Amino acid sequence: MQKMPLTHCPIALALNVVGDRWTLLILRDLLVEKACRFQELQDSLTGIAANTLSARLKSLEKHGIVERRFYSDHPPRAEYVLSEKGKKLGPIVRELYKFGAEFGVPTK
Repeated sequence: MQKMPLTHCPIALALNVVGDRWTLLILRDLLVEKACRFQELQDSLTGIAANTLSARLKSLEKHGIVERRFYSDHPPRAEYVLSEKGKKLGPIVRELYKFGAEFGVPTK
């Protein structure tokens, strides 16, 4: 692997989109559940603030990783699903799961 400036490094570019704890856990939930409502994600992600979840979902949507689908017009209610682009992250998240299961240290 060639060393290059972070502005051109594909790993750094990917981490700019999906490289924080909450984002990876959102991806995990969407890979498992296929579609999640905001409240379902918040319930699953113990400790995440609503504004943090909202910001992560907006960022994932902006980058084409997640799509928002409305299931009710009055009042407007949405669920989140992975886009085709987002589904390509599935193998990476699965490998992180395997790594964590084998080498991770449980938190207290």
